[in-house]
Parts: sequence; C-alpha cells; structure tokens
Amino acid sequence: MKKLEQIIKDTAVELLRISTTDLHKDVVKELKKAKEQTEGALGRSQLENILKNIESARKKSLPMCQDTGIVSFVVKLGDEFPIRSKLKEILMKATRRATEEVPLRPNAVDIFEGNTGNNIGKNGYVPHFYIDLVEGDELELIAVPKGGGSSNVAALKMLKPGVGIKGVKKFVIEAVAAAGSLGCPPYSVGVGVGGGEDICMYLGKKALLKPVGERNPNPKVAQIEKELLEKINELNIGAMGLGEGPTAFDVHFEIAARHPASLPVGVVISCWALRHAKATISSNGEVTIKKDI
Repeated sequence: MKKLEQIIKDTAVELLRISTTDLHKDVVKELKKAKEQTEGALGRSQLENILKNIESARKKSLPMCQDTGIVSFVVKLGDEFPIRSKLKEILMKATRRATEEVPLRPNAVDIFEGNTGNNIGKNGYVPHFYIDLVEGDELELIAVPKGGGSSNVAALKMLKPGVGIKGVKKFVIEAVAAAGSLGCPPYSVGVGVGGGEDICMYLGKKALLKPVGERNPNPKVAQIEKELLEKINELNIGAMGLGEGPTAFDVHFEIAARHPASLPVGVVISCWALRHAKATISSNGEVTIKKDI
C-alpha cells in the first residue's frame, strides 16, 4: 500500500510538471495556425513570441508562465481502487513537493496570515478536489493549475428562465467582451449551464478540459458552440488584446438540469496557456500518462 501511495504522489508531481511546462499539442497547433493566418504585424509577432515561450518552457522543463495558478485535481476514483480516504492527503503532499521541484510559484494566500509558501491552504480547500466515484479499480487524475488572470475574468449569472438559450448566448458574449485583454487571449471558453450557482461554474471549468475542436455530442449544443466561437472572434479582442489574430480558440458547453426558477450560467475562461495533464493509475500501480502533448 505504501508503494502505491508513493506512485500516486510521484504521478501527481509529474502531472503538475507536465501541465505547467508542456502545452497540449492541440493548443500549440491552434497557435501556429493563428500565427500563419494573422495578417497584422503586432498580432503575428505576439503569437510568435508565445510559441517561442512554449518551446523554451518545454525544452528547459520550466513553467511557461510565471503564474502557475491555483492547483486543483479532477479525480475519477474506482470503487475497487485500494486507496480512498488518504487520497487528498497524498495529493496535497504532491502539490507541496511540486512547488519546490517544478517549481510552482506559491499562490495560496491566507487572508489573515499571507502566503503559505507551498500552494496548500491551511483549511484544506486548496488544492481543490473534484471527485467522481466510478466503477472499476483505477484512479484517474487530472491536474489543473489555473492562473489568476484568467480566473479573475470568470463570470456567473443567475438568469431568469424565460430568457432561454438566447439569453445564455448573450451572456457568454458579454462575459468575453468584458474580459477583453485581461485574461491573456487567445482564450478557450468553458460554459456551464444549469445545476446551481456552484455546479454551473464547475461545469464551465470541466468544459475547458475538452480538446480543441471537439464538439458537444448534442447537435443543438454543438451548433451553439460553433456559433458563439464565431461571434466571440468578431469581438476583435485579438491575441493579448492587440485587436489582431483570434480572440478565442474554442467554446465548449456542459449542461445540467436546473431548478424551474433559475437558469444559472457560468463562464470560465482560460488564457492561451490551457494547462492540464491526465494520468490513469491501476490498482497494481501501473501508470499511464496521456501523451497528447
């Protein structure tokens, strides 16, 4: 059991390293395409600088952005996986270790006592864990370090149900327009609809984990994603707010049932550095890290 605990810890540290130093290939592909298609010299130059930064971070295994974010883990825990109640403690230790080894910038700040220095909140809420209980004997881990700049432009609104999907689309466009350049575009935009005020924000964050170009399986929702991506790029915010190049790479939706009296919508925006990394650990300690970067 101790060996498996160490494997989980080592894997989580590696996921935090990968996610902060080596950007997903689908995002890199979009950045390269954007650079080639951008006619303006300022926007093209900015995209070229971003790509150089990504390559340098990968080669040197150093964070691609000085803001390595608040850490969270999306977890799928098989009902036959042998480690359960200790999992949070293991991942917290991994976060502390990654802070020193990657290194990650210490971003956990206690409102009364200041920076904790290790990305661990004293009350146990940071790093945050989204845990789903599933069948099987495997553990799936996704490390999601999210920077403060893009988090600051997230938006939540409890719409009146009568505005329907038209109101949802209007709010998404307004949220990205209000974000402007503040979250370091080009953006990926995750939209969560329904559930409640907390659930829709989680769904928006979960939507960001989808690959660039992947559409919602519901054809009606897929069409809305494509429509909003087009409308958002018509805002002409552009790369790093320069008005040239794409404002967003993609828009992804996750939808849940809602209360009859409310229509919650959460818009979660990622900067160009859409950072996350995933691994699966079997009950016998075999580790598979998703190699799509």
